[in-house]
Amino acid sequence: MRTTMRSAVLGAVAVGAWVVVAAPTATAAPCTASGLATTASGVLAEAGGYLEAHPGANDVLTAAATQPADQARNNVRAYFTAHPGEYLDLRRIAGPLSDMRNQCGISVSPVQLATLLETMGS
Repeated sequence: MRTTMRSAVLGAVAVGAWVVVAAPTATAAPCTASGLATTASGVLAEAGGYLEAHPGANDVLTAAATQPADQARNNVRAYFTAHPGEYLDLRRIAGPLSDMRNQCGISVSPVQLATLLETMGS
């Protein structure tokens, strides 16, 4: 479970860094903390499942979490350039976060949300 959540967070972070701004949709979550949490949890769950089914993407994103920023960026870019279908899939998965950012004018990353929740739990 911890590996799946870590994969989900890593995937969401990587996807967030690569997402091209999408047009907002009428079904975007409300601009509230609960709306953000619901949207982020859905994206994280779907990203985690996707990464479990795509070990190459999972591996490159997992490795990127411990690499220097430039090396991580280059490795992630190289992987997704060679696997554009996976890149597009992850962009689609991250779409609700982009929609919420556009609709609400907020830019809270899943990592920031996870850090907040972790802080509250300790």
